[in-house]
Order: sequence, then C-alpha cells, then structure tokens
Amino acid sequence: MGFLRLKMPPKFQLLALLAFAIAMIFLENQIQKLEESRGKLERVIARHEVREIEQRHIQEGAKVALVEEDDLVVIYNRVPKTASTSFTNIAYDLCNKNHYHVLHINTSKNNPVMSLQDQVRFVKNVTSWKEMKPAFYHGHVSFLDFTKFGVKKKPIYINVIRDPIERLVSYYYFLRFGDDYRLGLRRRKQGDKKTFDDCVAAGGSDCAPEKLWLQIPFFCGHYFECWNIGSKWALEQAKYNLVNEYMLVGVTEELEDFVMMLEAALPRFFKGATELFRTGKKSHLRKTSEKKPPTKESIARLQQSDIWKMENEFYEFALEQFQYVRAHAVREKDGELYLLAQNFFYEKIYPKTS
Repeated sequence: MGFLRLKMPPKFQLLALLAFAIAMIFLENQIQKLEESRGKLERVIARHEVREIEQRHIQEGAKVALVEEDDLVVIYNRVPKTASTSFTNIAYDLCNKNHYHVLHINTSKNNPVMSLQDQVRFVKNVTSWKEMKPAFYHGHVSFLDFTKFGVKKKPIYINVIRDPIERLVSYYYFLRFGDDYRLGLRRRKQGDKKTFDDCVAAGGSDCAPEKLWLQIPFFCGHYFECWNIGSKWALEQAKYNLVNEYMLVGVTEELEDFVMMLEAALPRFFKGATELFRTGKKSHLRKTSEKKPPTKESIARLQQSDIWKMENEFYEFALEQFQYVRAHAVREKDGELYLLAQNFFYEKIYPKTS
C-alpha cells in the first residue's frame, strides 16, 4: 500500500481503498450467508433425525400396543336369565372377523363356585394360555379375584344384570318350558303347569324370596359370606367389586346401550357389535317360552322380603352406575344414540424438541 501511495494519484488510491472495502464487505456477507445456510442445514438434519426417532417410537409404540391388545382377556361371568345368551352370541359372531377366541367356562352342574384347586387352574389357564389370546371367556361363574394368586395383569371383567323379580320369573318359566333356543330339550321342571302366581300364592320353593339371591353373590365372589343369603357384607362387597373390578356392567333393559359402549371401549373385541345387535338375527335370540307376567299381588308379596330389598338395592346401584357412565359417553339426537368424540388432548409438553 505504501508503494501505491507513492506511485498512484490520491484519486486512484481512494478508489482502490473503496474497492477493497466493498470486496471485504461482500466476502463477509457471503461468509455470513454460508454460516446461515449451514445453520439451516443443521437444523433440517436435526429435525429429520428427531422425526426419524419419533417415527421409530411411534412404530415401536404401535407394536407394543398391538402386543398388549393381543394379550387381552375379557371375562363375562354371566348371571343366568339376564339376556346373557343373546349377548354372548354377538361375541361368537364377531370372533372370526375381529380375530379373537371365545371360550365357554362349563362348570359341573353349573356350580358358580370353584374349588380352590380349580381356581388356581383357571387363573393359570387364563393368564398363560397364549395360544388362545386375545380371549373372551364366558360362563355362570362368580367373580374371582386374580390378585389373590399373584397375577400382575388382571383380566377385564364385564357383566349384565336384570331387575331381580323379572329375572326370577324368567328363570321360573325357563325351568318348565325352556325357550326358543334349544327346542325339544327336556327341562328340569317340565310338566309342572303352575304359573308363577300360583307358586307365590302356595308359598312354593321355586318362587321363594331366597331364589332372588343370585346377582349379589355372583358379583361378591368366592367368599363364604357371599352365599350367605341376606348378608349385608355380601351386598357391600358386590357393590365394591362392581365399581372397582368391572370395566362395565350393563342392564338387560338397556342392552343395546351396553353393546354400543363396549364397542367404543373395546373395539379389539366388539368392533361391529352395535350394528350386529341392531340388524342381526340373534340379537334377541333366546326368549323364554310360556312366560306370563306376575300380578301386582305376587310382586308386592316378594317385595316385602328383605332379600328382595337387598337384591333390588344392588340392581338400582348398578343401574345408576351404568347410566352415569353412559351419560358421559353417549348423546341422543333425533331419537338415536351416538358416541361422543374424544374430549381431551395433550398440551404444554416438555422438554420441547428443537
């Protein structure tokens, strides 16, 4: 630069300095742009890597969810004469389409109480019989607490109950006349032509208040006190189990709503169940033959008993619980029920991903 100052006129020296300064500014600008481009590229690569990690997590989560769904076990310890056959037939009709197994628990003489050794066998079968999973078990068996046997993952319990007097009347005529499901099968009381009203008037054993004691012990379980007729402890235990051990308990009188809610909660098993219930030929498959509604006098007589009061209290408790769950799950529009959409989402998720 000293040589330039000696040889070049001042005017040209100034132009040279200006050109040099412009060149330096241009270079610095280019370098800054390159730095910004590199930063953008690094951020794009980072976001791509994050997306890849998230995608792997989603795929892994989906695999885990699929494994968990395929490990599901549902137990329907069905109470007799509560439309249990009608509901169970839906499970049978859907098992091929939805890829699960249905297994009937057939106990000797329909005894709802298992021996201790059978309880152990049953728990072991249900939890470790992988070839049968996902599985839907059903049978006339009282509630069994799996945690007593050291099981970490419990099955999902569901059930349906019915107005206690209506259930008893249906069972009374079923023992005498059967139903339209297995025609020609001889029933235990076949030939007995007495109506339910005749039985009540005569103080017969088949219509006695003690025969009402069934839904409480089915929910109470395998404890001795559960089957002690009129036990207040059994009633409270049945209520406790209904709320804490059963995912959903419906009522016969509102069976379609029960099916709809199950389809929403357990689509792995019950996808398509509502439509099948509404249009299928087996929706109301089993109907007791020759059933005659009892008179007001017969009903009033049964309602005087403490046993009816307890069974009815349990039924009303179950009905209120079911209606409470339903109120938060479905709405009615133009006479039709429809399920509510998901009503929650996640936000304020930390730490933030860049």
